[in-house]
Amino acid sequence: MAAGQSPLTMHQPPMLSPPILRPCLLSRRLALCALASAALPARAQAFPQRPITLTVPFGPGGIADLTARAVAQALSVSLGQAVVVDNRPSAGSIVASQAVANSAADGHNLLLMSNGHAIATGLFRKLPFDAQRDFAPVCLLARFDLALFVAAGSRLRTLAQLLDHAKSQPGKLTLGCVSVGSTQHLASEWFKQLAGIDALVVPYKGTPALLGALRGGEIDAAFEILGPWLPQLSAGVLRALAVTSAQRFADLPELPTVIESGGPALQRFDLSSWNALAAPARTPPDVLVRLNAAANQALVQPVVQQQLRTLGVRPQGGSAEELRRTLAAETLHWAEVLRAAKIAPL
Repeated sequence: MAAGQSPLTMHQPPMLSPPILRPCLLSRRLALCALASAALPARAQAFPQRPITLTVPFGPGGIADLTARAVAQALSVSLGQAVVVDNRPSAGSIVASQAVANSAADGHNLLLMSNGHAIATGLFRKLPFDAQRDFAPVCLLARFDLALFVAAGSRLRTLAQLLDHAKSQPGKLTLGCVSVGSTQHLASEWFKQLAGIDALVVPYKGTPALLGALRGGEIDAAFEILGPWLPQLSAGVLRALAVTSAQRFADLPELPTVIESGGPALQRFDLSSWNALAAPARTPPDVLVRLNAAANQALVQPVVQQQLRTLGVRPQGGSAEELRRTLAAETLHWAEVLRAAKIAPL
């Protein structure tokens, strides 16, 4: 399931894209972490004592994997030990998550957590782990935007035109996405719910199939992660109608957000996918503080920021508590989207 990460009869949903942490803000937090580290007990001062394994629940080459590797390299410098990326892809991130949850809770075993963990809680009837109970949050690493795409020759030139088409011909608009339960799939469902339109959501097995369907005219539009499809935009094969987060994408400043161009009904449509670091729940607090400081330090390194920007990814950072709140809020949010879409647990 992709990381990647809804009119609802729900309360005001949580804001899904907190402001980007500027380097100066990260620097102040790092200074506080440094002061805290000076008073840590000998156990934390000695950590790490061997290479650290960062288990990634997705295959090599995707945004999650490349983000993990960029951060892992900088972490290894800060911590003085190698940080080894171990890819263990599976539906619902189950294999990787269970492996880390059951591993030694000493800081040497980390999980690349994602908004997929927030979705999985409502998507699966039973999981062998509890994302909020079995893991200790370390740090939010990055957010990456989705966009609503159409083929280059589509008659739908703006988001307003797409919505007018959907409302004038109920049931005719087709929205493509990848994988049932993915962030892209639930973005499509939430978009329908908030916009109050009758549209058919069509999940495909993977991105190549989705791209082929969009280019071939099998579907009218598609929600997909923006970064990997930037070359398609540059080549003039696709057009993007809007980006899904509250702020415009830095490298496409002319591309509006859904909030800007979708009208009053879509003023709450603020959505981005994210990746984070987590450790087994029993990891000592002082070790978690050390890991958080190292992660924040890694994220302000110019080389890391450039690597992430190339992927269309926005570095984040922050405290463990901020990550805890993000996971809890999005778990509730996506459960409501799933219920409103009448998607039965798998």
